[in-house]
Amino acid sequence: MSNPIPLILASKSKPRRDVLFSAGICPTIRVSNVDEPAALEREAAVRGVAVSDLSVEQRVMILATAKAEAVHQAYRNVASTAAAAHGDRVIGYPLKAVAEFSEHSDNAENTGDSASLEHPRITLRADEVQSASDVNTRDFSGITIPTITESIADFVDGKPSLTRAKVGPLILGCDSMFLLDGECYGKPHSAEVARKRLRAMRGATGELWTGHCLIDFATGRFARGASRATLHFCEYSDTDIERYIATGEPLEVAGSFTLEGFGGAFIDSIEGDPHGIIGLSLPLARRLAAELGVEWTDLWNVTRADQEPNVEHDSRTGAAKPLPPKENVHQPGDGWIDCDCGRKHWGMNGASGVLLARRSEQTGEVTHVVMQHRAVWSAEGGTWGIPGGATADGESPIEGALRESYEEANITPEDIDVVGSYCEDHGPWAYTTVFAFEKPGHHVNPKPNDDESMEIEWVPIEEVPNRKLLTAMRTDWPNFASRLRSLARNC
Repeated sequence: MSNPIPLILASKSKPRRDVLFSAGICPTIRVSNVDEPAALEREAAVRGVAVSDLSVEQRVMILATAKAEAVHQAYRNVASTAAAAHGDRVIGYPLKAVAEFSEHSDNAENTGDSASLEHPRITLRADEVQSASDVNTRDFSGITIPTITESIADFVDGKPSLTRAKVGPLILGCDSMFLLDGECYGKPHSAEVARKRLRAMRGATGELWTGHCLIDFATGRFARGASRATLHFCEYSDTDIERYIATGEPLEVAGSFTLEGFGGAFIDSIEGDPHGIIGLSLPLARRLAAELGVEWTDLWNVTRADQEPNVEHDSRTGAAKPLPPKENVHQPGDGWIDCDCGRKHWGMNGASGVLLARRSEQTGEVTHVVMQHRAVWSAEGGTWGIPGGATADGESPIEGALRESYEEANITPEDIDVVGSYCEDHGPWAYTTVFAFEKPGHHVNPKPNDDESMEIEWVPIEEVPNRKLLTAMRTDWPNFASRLRSLARNC
């Protein structure tokens, strides 16, 4: 299927992701970070009632809506900052330099005139042997790369992006609660609370409610609804309870149980929508999409051939390499692409990152840049670079860089000004470095937001070359530092 409509899931819940993935949809994950008790308190105050007066249906709908709206606003911030980008977009074509070298090399071999070689030969060092974790290493140091320059505004205006889509992406917020004997239960968070609840549920019947809110980013329209299922629990033993708690599963799930996990064996029967018990009702989500004029099958972006990444091994020693944490998930745009340069690069739609600089309030000169100490399991793990990653479906490179830099490093897009970019274009793949400054009066507080970073720091600009840099960053840094200083003088 061509150009499926992207779906953004406002949750990191693995069961919800799995439900969507098994139904043909690989969502982009954006955690809402909603303070659930505060959201319920605010809405109850608006309605002039206490939280305890809210029904279970009202509560799950309030929280599902709050989560979808929070992610919607986060994407609006990304789109707004990207749309306001200004300055020049420089595009470099290193493979054209390589092709030119090859042509000169052939001529030199025929004529015996080695002086006709304008570019030095590119060779891979021993530590650049291609393996699953360093196949995206690229080093064009010493190469004169042909470039062209165009206006970022013209590029942003003429390419697919969040702001130019006529429909989507769709943003889905969900929340679940369990109703037993008239009392609402969310996640227990502790073994003591889980134990008390599980004892009360033994041999009982309760209801699992899941609220859904679906927002169309392109139009701002939304649709909402709740799913309900009745569950009958068996007479499990105290030993069953203790062993179930020991798995850790019931501590962070609504109602202290799951259908698809260890707890499923203790549910004797279900009346209603079983997917809602897992936390995401496919039939309800389909109906909500239809309300927004979207065919469910237009969201399909997964084929039966899609598989989880294979275990990685070092190509020289055969030893297993560090792998991403299990919490990390495959998202639209993730994947290796075979490049014309002879390597594999990460990002089916290309990749991008943000090089954020801070300027002196007195002189306006660049003083610091945000740097990421990369996790050991990542490509060239342990080196320093800039936060970024694969561009998701439906995003522009700038939007992807802004989203990724927030997810990885807490670079808040509403606090920065995009002033230029450099795109290293390999043909089927490209990496875009987005140059940005903190807005006057704004301060970005970078920190690791996920497991892809060991550290995120404001690094003094003069200290950057002293760090163990990612190969591409080491190659590009002299030009990047010079351009940042030039941009600071002219902005």
